[in-house]
Amino acid sequence: MLRFNAIRTGYLLGISLVLAAIIYFFASNWGGLDRTVKIVLAAALIVLFYGLSFVFARLRAIPGQQVFLSNVFLVAGCIAFGVSVALLGQIYNSHADSYGLFLIWSVPALLLSWITRYNPFYVLSYVLIHLGLWLYFYPTMQGASYSELESLSIAGVFALVNLGLFLFMFLHRLSSTPLKYISFIVFHIALLTMTNSFAFDEYGLVMNIPCIAVIAIGFYVFIKIRLNKTLLTLNALAASAFAVFKFIELTEAYFSSLFFVFGLIFVALLLTGNVWFFRYLNRLGKSNAAKPHAETTDTPDLSAPEAETTVSEERGSEWISKAVSRMIKVVGVLIGSISLIGLITISANVNHTEYVLLSVSLLLMISMIVIPDSKLDSVIRYTLLTISYITGWAAILWSDQSLLSVLFLIVSIAGWFRSRGKRQLFFAYTFVNLNLATILFQQFQEWEHWNWTYELIIFSLFLVNAVLYGISYFVFKAGLREHLRGSSLFFSLLFLFWATFFEDVIPHSYMLINIFYFVVVTGMVFVFIRLKQKSAAITSVVFWFIFIGFKYYDLLWTLLYKSFTLALLGIIALGITWWLDRRTPHSGKTAFEADHHIFSFMRLSPLLIAIVIALQLGIIGFQTVRSENLLATGASIKLKLAPVDPRSLLQGDYVMLNYDISTPPPSSRTPLQEEDWMRGKVKVVLTPGSQGVYIANRLYQDGEKLANHEIVLNGQWDGSRIQYGIENYFIPEGTGRTVEQNAHYAYIRVSRNGDALLERLAES
Repeated sequence: MLRFNAIRTGYLLGISLVLAAIIYFFASNWGGLDRTVKIVLAAALIVLFYGLSFVFARLRAIPGQQVFLSNVFLVAGCIAFGVSVALLGQIYNSHADSYGLFLIWSVPALLLSWITRYNPFYVLSYVLIHLGLWLYFYPTMQGASYSELESLSIAGVFALVNLGLFLFMFLHRLSSTPLKYISFIVFHIALLTMTNSFAFDEYGLVMNIPCIAVIAIGFYVFIKIRLNKTLLTLNALAASAFAVFKFIELTEAYFSSLFFVFGLIFVALLLTGNVWFFRYLNRLGKSNAAKPHAETTDTPDLSAPEAETTVSEERGSEWISKAVSRMIKVVGVLIGSISLIGLITISANVNHTEYVLLSVSLLLMISMIVIPDSKLDSVIRYTLLTISYITGWAAILWSDQSLLSVLFLIVSIAGWFRSRGKRQLFFAYTFVNLNLATILFQQFQEWEHWNWTYELIIFSLFLVNAVLYGISYFVFKAGLREHLRGSSLFFSLLFLFWATFFEDVIPHSYMLINIFYFVVVTGMVFVFIRLKQKSAAITSVVFWFIFIGFKYYDLLWTLLYKSFTLALLGIIALGITWWLDRRTPHSGKTAFEADHHIFSFMRLSPLLIAIVIALQLGIIGFQTVRSENLLATGASIKLKLAPVDPRSLLQGDYVMLNYDISTPPPSSRTPLQEEDWMRGKVKVVLTPGSQGVYIANRLYQDGEKLANHEIVLNGQWDGSRIQYGIENYFIPEGTGRTVEQNAHYAYIRVSRNGDALLERLAES
């Protein structure tokens, strides 16, 4: 099973590298390919990935991995379709990161979700639809300007969409555990956003009522109607986030020493009340889990999954208390820290408030370290310890005294040894690293080579954590050793990843560090899988994908070179994995696939999937024919412009164009500015001016007859300017500055119905 997982991971990493290479290649907008070749290549990639899915569903070229690879290539085919749609937008200069791109992409993703019931398609559809909605309301092309009621309504749309989706999952109309929890979280985030009195002066206070009601209903449903420990924990976290946010709002409105005293009292009551409540909840969970179990003797037709759920709930009752206790700590830490720091800052009649803060934090830390476990509740202990960490670190930054920093570091290390529990130890270890960074900064801030200080601190922290990871195998007892190993690994990779963004300290150091990082982390993935260290393997995989994603924005190599490099690495990874797979004995379907009823979707529903593939190719063909027809038959006109140079996520570099005609015509400017409700589609009449440049003359009225020299152009009025859908011109990577300096005019093609397509830019 171990080698099986390693091989599966190798295939997944290799396919991910190849997909990243394809995206980078198209985003580079390489001038060596004309648009016909690009379109054919885009369609061929869709057919290739879906074809590979079909091949692995039917043939047994790689025993034991056919089902996995068939399903992965099916997902890759859907991703390739999205990349192809983005490529069409690049070729024909349509909107960069347009909401239409993601909504079109979501159609086959939704259809494949319905056909396969496969979680990757569910998650992909969810992300694409939300990206489409977000970009519809907040397009990248211009800063959206909405009234409070409009902004509140937009947040309400996201809240309702996610609430509806969650209810479908919760009521078993759909089955996707990741989507159920994601939609629940996003729903509460949108709801909390609607209570923001900083942004919504008129409506924020009123929206507190439905937010509180929803949280209360959640507690009732997840306790009384259907006990669900994960949703109950997430609901409790939503309640804690609401409490913290409201406390911040009240702090801003009633900043005074008396208010902070009430804040500390509130923290004490909150901690005590929640400890009592969740002890009761733990007992409630056990009693509720036992009832269905007892009923099984009288109900012989009880299904096996329900029985398994009951046992799981019994075993998870203790986990409920621990998970929600972490929520209590978050609330106590934030509110308590704000109250304590605010109270001391306002009330202390001393010249150096930072020393008072440091003294209080040290006193709290030492007290929490010395007091035995039997004398103090663990929730209160770790909350006060965390408050002392935060206030103490703020104090040493304020004081800028190396001796005090070292003292606080020693006490922090003692606090780490005193902590119990994985998350408490990780949190304490985080502050140890912050203290080390502070000390290093204080030591090197007067260093002669100031420009290297930042890099030296990060490298030093990487080395310290790497050494701690190495000696953890030999020094500490079992419990602390495991926690030190996990924490030091995380921070070693974090600081090493940080170092991959440094410019050359010595010749070629940037390239060497990036190569070193990629090789080391890739090796770690397979080593940790082989050693059965699941947590370490997951950490390594996460940092591996983060590296691949972030390096898209790195400017040392061009996207084209990155594409070739990633493609080569992907092919090597797939080749090595295939070689290892061939040397591994297989016996038909794996036990994992049999137990979880995993089948190749391409084999189960080939006709439906073929229809979806034909739909995707039809969309590509329709968009191509429509654009080519407009280029061939549309009237060519010349417009004056002013470009700006940003980058699209999938489509690469482009110049953002601001036309003279983007400003409403003088004859219609006043009505448009006075009537914001007139936002929407408009038709602008263009007439030729000097040097053949067309200018906006007026808004077109239905039934109006045009002169021979006049052209109607369709646009979208957004309240400040008119968008025509020709505001983006995609260019090869790195040429934006040249285009900005030299391009002064745009040549566009306009169809008879007023649609426009940007053809080229020119100096004159």
